[in-house]
Amino acid sequence: MTSAKMHADEVDIDASLVGRLIAAQFPQWADLPVTKVRSAGTDNAMYRLGDDMAVRLPLTPGAARGVDKEQRWLPRLAPLLPLAVPMPLGKGVPGEGYDLPWSVYRWLDGENVFDEPLTDLRAAAVELGRFVVALRQVDAAAGPPSFRGGPLRTRDDDVRVAIRDLDADGTLDGEAATAAWEAALRLPAWHGAPVWVHSDLLPGNLLARDGRLSAVIDFGALGVGDPACDMMAAWTLLSAESRDLFRAEAGADDATWARGRGWALCFGLTALHYYRVTNPVLADVGRRAVHEALADCRGTTT
Repeated sequence: MTSAKMHADEVDIDASLVGRLIAAQFPQWADLPVTKVRSAGTDNAMYRLGDDMAVRLPLTPGAARGVDKEQRWLPRLAPLLPLAVPMPLGKGVPGEGYDLPWSVYRWLDGENVFDEPLTDLRAAAVELGRFVVALRQVDAAAGPPSFRGGPLRTRDDDVRVAIRDLDADGTLDGEAATAAWEAALRLPAWHGAPVWVHSDLLPGNLLARDGRLSAVIDFGALGVGDPACDMMAAWTLLSAESRDLFRAEAGADDATWARGRGWALCFGLTALHYYRVTNPVLADVGRRAVHEALADCRGTTT
């Protein structure tokens, strides 16, 4: 869980506000209990509504851009995907002092993988690889650009600031991180047609039941672009022993796989830098991604 505000423009949300919004806009659900869901998420607050629904409210104006996208695309994508995804039941509008759009979804049973680690990473690697392929095969002609679907070089300034600061305080070896990052920037760019990507396959956006992968959530970064960003899970979640299974199922060529490692390094460095005080859970995921990506780089020539 977070201990302080993570963003300068983060809004205040509590169960009382959620109850008022539901009563005003969805009166048929006004008598249902509202319970905060523990989360290390950075873009949305989540509340359970009764037993069968979830209310998801953006924490910042930037995160609110994902509301219309999820409302439009999740009902179309869900039947084509091998893992459960959130299904919108209603769209809320600003009100009750809350100035952003928001959503009501069907509740998905399970715990996020931050809180319930997967017991069989090899099975999860196969299932997640199949999910990535199924998403990639959906017609992407009308899809919006992905948050992480462009070139790695668009993140160069942020990554170098993170390396500088984390090296200065002794958190990491800045020389090794810089060398790995610059190698990633030299990789061949993606020249294929844009494909659908989730863009944010982190442990907190995956649900598990009885230790098995059961659902993928948080499609706020959904879009089309380079498939490399969805390889990021290999270093943020999987072990070295299960990584090759994911790659085989995902069908990643050498350049796409290496760019995916670059995205994992990029995410890890910037998340560790930005969230190390306000969201230690996500910072730990970032730290792991950096460690795994750098270890992989030391054992790989590209």
